[in-house]
Amino acid sequence: MLETFADNAILASKFAVPAAPPFMVERPVLRDRVTEGVHGSVTLVTAVAGGGKTQLLASWVRSRPVDWPIAWITVESDDDFWVYLVEGLRRSGVPVPPLVPVAPGAGASRALLTRLAGVIAAQPTPVVLILDGASQLPGERWAGGLEFLLEHTGNLRVVLAGRWDPPLPLHRYRLAGQLHEIRTADLAFTDVETAHLLDLHGVGLDEPHRKALLTHTEGWAAGIRLCACALQSSENAEGLVATITGDESTIAEYFMAEVLRIQTPEVRRFLLETSVLDTFTPALATAVTSRFDASHLLTELTRENAFIQPVGEGAHVYRYHRLFAELLQAQLAWVEPDLVAELHQRAAAWLADHGRLEEAVEHAVRAGDWSTAATMVIEDYAVGRLVIDGSAGRLGRLFARLPEHLAHAETVVVRAAIAYGDGDHFRAAEQLRYAGRLLSLHGSGCGDGLTLACFLMRILLARGADPQRIDELVPVAKTFLSVAPPDRLARHPELPALLRAAEGMAHGDAGSVDRAAEALAEAAALTPVGSESLKVDCLRQLALLEAHRGRLGRAETSAQQALDLAAQCGLTGHRSPGAAEVALAWVALERYDVEAADRHLRAAQPLCGPGADPLSVAAYTLVKARRLQTRGEQRSALSTLAGGGVPEAPAWLRSAIVLGHCRLLIGSGHLTEAAVILGPYPAPRPPEVAIVDAALLHARGDAVRAHELARTVADGVRVPVPVAIEAWLLLAVLAADADDAPAAREALRRAMRVAAPDGHRRPMHQVRSQLRRVLRAEDQYRWLGAEPAAEGPAATPPALVEPLSRRELDVLRGMAEMLPTEEIAARMYVSVNTVKTHVRSILRKLSAARRNEAVRRARQLNLL
Repeated sequence: MLETFADNAILASKFAVPAAPPFMVERPVLRDRVTEGVHGSVTLVTAVAGGGKTQLLASWVRSRPVDWPIAWITVESDDDFWVYLVEGLRRSGVPVPPLVPVAPGAGASRALLTRLAGVIAAQPTPVVLILDGASQLPGERWAGGLEFLLEHTGNLRVVLAGRWDPPLPLHRYRLAGQLHEIRTADLAFTDVETAHLLDLHGVGLDEPHRKALLTHTEGWAAGIRLCACALQSSENAEGLVATITGDESTIAEYFMAEVLRIQTPEVRRFLLETSVLDTFTPALATAVTSRFDASHLLTELTRENAFIQPVGEGAHVYRYHRLFAELLQAQLAWVEPDLVAELHQRAAAWLADHGRLEEAVEHAVRAGDWSTAATMVIEDYAVGRLVIDGSAGRLGRLFARLPEHLAHAETVVVRAAIAYGDGDHFRAAEQLRYAGRLLSLHGSGCGDGLTLACFLMRILLARGADPQRIDELVPVAKTFLSVAPPDRLARHPELPALLRAAEGMAHGDAGSVDRAAEALAEAAALTPVGSESLKVDCLRQLALLEAHRGRLGRAETSAQQALDLAAQCGLTGHRSPGAAEVALAWVALERYDVEAADRHLRAAQPLCGPGADPLSVAAYTLVKARRLQTRGEQRSALSTLAGGGVPEAPAWLRSAIVLGHCRLLIGSGHLTEAAVILGPYPAPRPPEVAIVDAALLHARGDAVRAHELARTVADGVRVPVPVAIEAWLLLAVLAADADDAPAAREALRRAMRVAAPDGHRRPMHQVRSQLRRVLRAEDQYRWLGAEPAAEGPAATPPALVEPLSRRELDVLRGMAEMLPTEEIAARMYVSVNTVKTHVRSILRKLSAARRNEAVRRARQLNLL
């Protein structure tokens, strides 16, 4: 007869379901998953220490979701497994006969397994066996016996809880649909559960601080509980949340006891050394620790749920739990402080060699090795990212604490690039000059990346440089770009676009408008995804250049693209789309759509105030003055341009402001002042200056020389559209002054031919009063952009059902003269809103959609 043992030979506590602690948070959703699981053969609950495995299963047992025998066994490494398993089954109500050999130390013989399987199979209901701490059981024999029981009984339900998977053929149960798994991620606390746990500890946190705590602990149940204990005694719990880390005493004690204590010295050192890494591969871990078994160690630590986990699906990338990493880092800094920087430098070198620049720079910065960090950026050809993003980009943020005193060429160029990206061009130029002095001092032995970076910055900062100088700098930069390593250029596709944009901006600043527009258009097309701010910058400058050149359609398209892209990216500050709004106002004003021009100017105003970029400020000043001029506010327009000089604006825009000021001075009779301003322009004068000279000659009564100069400009090759229109209109005025109506009409026809493709109308309105007496009535409206009267039967208008009032007829006459709403209101001594009301009524009565259509129908009805 086989020996049996009395109850006092077995620890009764091993069969006791743990009582619910006072801080217990009920988790009904997870309990339901356990219930679902026990309808299959195996339920696996594996998670890190303190993940809430035991409390979940104990809560499930206490809730009694199934009316089946439930055997709870808390197992340990030195237990006689089968003794406790048999006793657990007996205590749950399964009648295991005493003849089953259950002697301590006895293995699971075939006879024992066969009889036990028969007893379980004979039960009328399934039997649930919960093994808490199953990962502590040594060897695999117990798992083989358990597999035998599962295979030969149809009603055994095994629930295993532990830190890692048991040595059972889990793949078979998974394929058969008989395995239900609850892992660390499933056990992570939710925001609601965190709030409940904190309430149980008497800790009140608002939602942002509670979510910050949840993020930092990653939902780890024990971590939240330990943090709650630390917060309990604090008068400023919310302030303390941000300061709690993994080396807080109670958290550190838990990690030391539950994780580090059970590791070998070699593994503990591996953990400490790799703690400097945020995410890492086995190869990176090998580079940092010099351990060639890193892959094996990471696999084992992951299997053991030692607060390390893979990142992503199937990727061999790992990371530590935040709190665990903080403890390891604190331990490393305490035990071997000198090793920390060295580990970061090893990581930086490996990451840089493998093309992971931002991570490499971060480690170099954490090592305090600023010169290496800067050299990595420069020699990886990443200077463009700093120029585009400034301090707001990831690289720029890494250099936020870059010491000012470092006298290293690459470091100084990095400072210059970030300053430029932030819109501080003065500081950028200052730093670039300093870098030049350092290179002169220490010789010219610098890498190609540094050389290209210096040339790029010189082109970007080429304020006032003459075109020849730009033509010298750009080819050299392009040569260095062409020999750059292909893999580095592939990582930085923004660099060619940035160099072309820099060329365009330099040409614009030097006054080479056509070359600037060509380069900026190409740069905008080259700009890759991820460099949207550069594309917006190119488009907004291109829009103003095209408006200046009179290509209103292109200007409108570029400006609208810039605005749409800026809205998508949320660009503000010196990258804001203020210049694009100004370009749209410019286009609308040249087309004499004054309401649209006003709308865009209002939108641009807050974007073009103090602190805005010089381009936007100068362009806004010019367009605002033109709008004031169309209102007849000559004095206000003069004062706007007189005080609107923006030295940092591109040369072409500064010139446009000066020439606009001269035109206003000439129009208001200040001829001497205009002559003084025009005096410094060298000969031969460009067309835009020559035509203002001609206007000055005309105002002084020298019609012959004015005509000669205007005709030269009008007949010139590649004359900008606005200048050509201005020249032909001046010729028309000169002819009208000489009572030569045919010549005046011919000059107007030539002006209209130039103006028609893009719809220029503002210049026509400026000479309206001077030409009215030499034009036939129908010609006036054609020249001013009204549609000509249609001929034939198709032109028959609908009969006028409702007559126009006297006031509406007055407004209609103003519309026929193409007067803006403000001028009609001033002439009639009524408000602008009153005029707008009359216009809407006129359009309705004449069945017209637009003003020019209403004028045409009014003429057909003989109302005008």
